[in-house]
Order: sequence, then structure tokens, then C-alpha cells
Amino acid sequence: MAKNKYPSLTTPYAEKMDKSCPWNEYPRPQLKRDSFICLNGLWDFAVSKDATPPKKFAELILVPFPPESPLSGIGRSIGSDDYMYYRKKFTVPKDFINDRVLLRFGAIDRFCKLTVNGTVAGIHNDGYLPFYADITDKLVEGENELLITVTDNLASRYPYGKQKKKRGGMWYTPVSGIWQTVWLESVPKDYVRNIRLDPTITEVKITVDTDSKHKKITLLDSGESFEFTTQSIVISPKEKKLWSPESPYLYRFRLETETDKVESYFALREVGIKEIDGVAKLCLNGEPYLFNGLLDQGYFPDGIFLPATKEGYENDILLAKSMGFNTLRKHIKLEPAIFYYLCDLHGICVFQDMINNGKYSFLRDTALPTLGFKRISDRNLHKNQKSRTAFEECMRATVNTLYNYPSVVYYTIFNEGWGQFNSDENYRKMKALDSTRVIDSTSGWFWQNESDVDSYHIYFKKLAVNFNTPRPISLSEFGGYSHRVDGHLFGPKNYGYRQFEIREDFEEALFQLYFEEVLPLVQSGASALIYTQISDVEDETNGIITYDRRVVKVDVEKFRVINDELRQIAKTNSEVTK
Repeated sequence: MAKNKYPSLTTPYAEKMDKSCPWNEYPRPQLKRDSFICLNGLWDFAVSKDATPPKKFAELILVPFPPESPLSGIGRSIGSDDYMYYRKKFTVPKDFINDRVLLRFGAIDRFCKLTVNGTVAGIHNDGYLPFYADITDKLVEGENELLITVTDNLASRYPYGKQKKKRGGMWYTPVSGIWQTVWLESVPKDYVRNIRLDPTITEVKITVDTDSKHKKITLLDSGESFEFTTQSIVISPKEKKLWSPESPYLYRFRLETETDKVESYFALREVGIKEIDGVAKLCLNGEPYLFNGLLDQGYFPDGIFLPATKEGYENDILLAKSMGFNTLRKHIKLEPAIFYYLCDLHGICVFQDMINNGKYSFLRDTALPTLGFKRISDRNLHKNQKSRTAFEECMRATVNTLYNYPSVVYYTIFNEGWGQFNSDENYRKMKALDSTRVIDSTSGWFWQNESDVDSYHIYFKKLAVNFNTPRPISLSEFGGYSHRVDGHLFGPKNYGYRQFEIREDFEEALFQLYFEEVLPLVQSGASALIYTQISDVEDETNGIITYDRRVVKVDVEKFRVINDELRQIAKTNSEVTK
């Protein structure tokens, strides 16, 4: 098969990647135990039209990078009717095995079948969510063989995000197969399957999913310990430290049962809404808070869905913070657990989008709303019941997967009408899943009746919103100014909302936008601002930093001064109106 003509853009992280075993670190920071064997690295790989696994594997792929990515060593597209075959031989040390051995996956896109030593161990059908299989009874002494069969036809029935077979503009290169860490974990029979954290600003309720009766929690910093035999316990630390972007304190703790031991963490924080002098405001820890951030799509030129190392995520977070931003809107993509942990650790709020499915219509979903036709009933949109069910199942699993991360403060259900249906009903379903976070039912347009915010996308007009509303104002997308940096481009095409050939002109226009249009919105009481975007993505060159993460296009300190002023204005307005 001919290789795609992908550009040779590489990030700095690829130079420091451990090529023998990339991402060789515990992939689940909120439920960490000592047993861990990383299976990342070189695997046998084959692509075939045949549903029967090949006898010979002609290629090697570097897991966990998708085969479309340069980092995988494959670097070509996979056909919608192709079968991908991954094979890995491994040995499990005897001293590693407890009662059960679990084979865990961060994510595989999309339908996969797992076979261990010739016996089917499990199937999975989602491109973004973690899953596992108990393979204890299928293991043998010595060498074992893991075979994974994957297909991905990118059917619109299933959540697909911004992947497109014919990429271009605001649609990106699709990925297939394994794209997150594969690992083994050994656990006792009555192991801690999960925990649920329900915090306030004074205490946290910790619910433990285990068959063990006796449990003990120890706060690692203070040494405070709590023993209990019920399913849940409410803990109120002696010293109260609230989590916020300005002070992201995490309470790390150890949970012990008769046979198991895990480490985790929680934070004390609350998100809510208050009316201040007639204006509804989003609040953090009981106080009005300006969520000021950047759109973050989580794409990288060399790994596509996954950076070469965790520093790819971390440095994006730290760049945003260095510029005075406190929020990232994670746009239509679910990331590995480590991304959300890094947001918790460094202190940046996450506005998390659900992953869209359903067929996109340029006329209905983009052209007409841009011209001002933004009112439409969604009761009869995307009527296919299987598609609706697939979206709702993914929504439910996404909320459950992210429930414990304090940085996640806001959910977007539908973006710009993509796959939108029954948003009021879906709002109620999501509220039932998680009533502790802000819900943006319809980001951009096609508003219905039920949402926690009024959410605007404005690109082609002067920034203006209607403050005569009982809901907080979220300017959930704006800007999108484009500047191309030679030598750091994905290709010759360009996608953005205003084009600037000269860096100084780009920077001046951007600062002018904030001073002349964003600042008045903050003075009037806007609660959330999301500029498009933190990095270039393929054809889109409207990032603050280039796609290869090598050139920051604006003066970081100047931008920090602007954001400090916005924060001070928002704070002063709230204090004056109390």
C-alpha cells in the first residue's frame, strides 16, 4: 500500500520519546496500584481485506500510536473495509500474578476483538473510552500471545468527533486502531473496582466499589486516617484548601482493604451559578469566576490523536497558564486520563465536549446559522434510533469516566448542531448523571429551552450578546484569527476567519479584539470566554502556537497582561455588585 503524503512536521516531544516503550507510566492516576506492566512498544501489524488473521505479519507498529500517524511507523490511511491485526507476545512474571490479571486499554478506534492464546477474551465497540478484559484463565506459563482485530469504517452512526475520510478545513485526518496505552494489572479477587468522589468546599464523599468490608483511607500529607465498613464515607480534612486554577491543591490519599491498596486524590471545589445584581454568573467555590480560555482540540502532527509524550499535553496546559488563561475547552475529543490529571495538577479548568455522531450538513449546521438562521426545533433531527442510542451511551460513559476530575467543570452536549437531537431531554439525562457541573446543551446555536448557559459562537461579526437572560453568558467560541508560519505548516491550504501574513499584524489584531470587544463583554458580566484556538490543527492556522508546537505566535507576557486585566475587571464588578 502506498503511504500517504503526510507532512514531515514533528514536535519536540518526539525527540525525547522512549521508542522501546512509549508512554511507559501508570495511565490511571486516580486509581493507582503497584501492579503494572506496560505493553506499549513494537507489535506485529498487518492490514488485510480478509477477516481471517494472517499467518505472517509483514510490518511492525509502535503502539500506542494510530497507524495513520508518522510516530506509529506505518503512516498511511486504513480503508473502511480493512481489518487491522495487532499481535504481541508477552510473558507474565509469576510474582506479578495476584488472583486476577486484567488487560486494560486506554482506547481503540473502534470495533475490536481480543484473543489471548487463541481464545476470545472480549470485544469492544467505542473509539474513545477505556475498557478491560479479565484474561486470568487464558494465560499460560511462559510466552503468551495477544491478538487484536480492529475495524473502523468511520460510520456516522457512532461518535467520531472531527475525523473525516476526506479531511480538510475544520475536518481532520481520521485515526484507527490502538491510540492509547495497553497494559496489564494484577488484582486480588475482591479488588477495588472503582471509586466515586463527590466533593464540596468543606468535605468529600468517597464511595468505594469493592466486595471488601473493611476499608481504611489515609490522607498522605496530613496522616489523617479514616476506617469504615460501609460503602461510602464522608471526609472533612482538618485543613481546608480549595482547588482553583490559582491554587490547585490536591488531597492525595491511600485506600486500603484487607487485600488491596490503591492511591488516589481528591480536591475540595464546587461549581455553580449565582445571580449578582441581576446578572447570572458562573461561580467557582461560591464566588463569581471568569472562565477565560482557549479551544483545545488535542491533535498533534506526528501522533495525531496522541502526543509523543505526556509533555505534549503538559506544555500546552502550561503555555495557556503562562498567558493568563485558566480554562481549556476540550473540543469533541476524550483524552487519556493523564491529560485530565495534568489539568488537576497544574490548575486549569476543563470545558469538556461530548463526542458528536450523526451526519453533518454544511447548509443546515454552518451556512444558515452563520447568516443568522439559528432557531430550529431539534425534536426531529437525526431520527435514527440506533444513532441516538450510540450518542447517549457514549455521553453516559464519558460523564462516568470523567466524574472524579476536579478540573472538569462544564459539559457541552451538542456543538453547532452536529448530531443534535432532543437537547432538552439530553440535558435532563446529563443532569441526572451529574448535577455538580455546568451543562451547555447547545454550544453556538440551535438553542432549545433547557441549558445552564446561553452559549454563543461569533466569528464574522462584532462580539455582541444578549444579557437580558436568566442564564450566564458563555462566549464558547470566537476569534479564529489565522497566521501561517513558514516551515511549520501542515500543507498549502489555509483555514481561518481572518488572515494575517505578518506576525505583528496578527498580534495587534488579536490584542485589539480583546481590548475593544472582549473587555466590554466582561464589564457587562460575561462568565466564560473561549478563544479559537491554542494550536494550529492541520489546515487550520488559527492557533496561538504552531501545529508542531515549536513557535508561539504572540508575546506571552503581553497576553498575560490582557488576561490579568480581564480577571481584575470581572473581580471588581462582582465585588461592586455584591
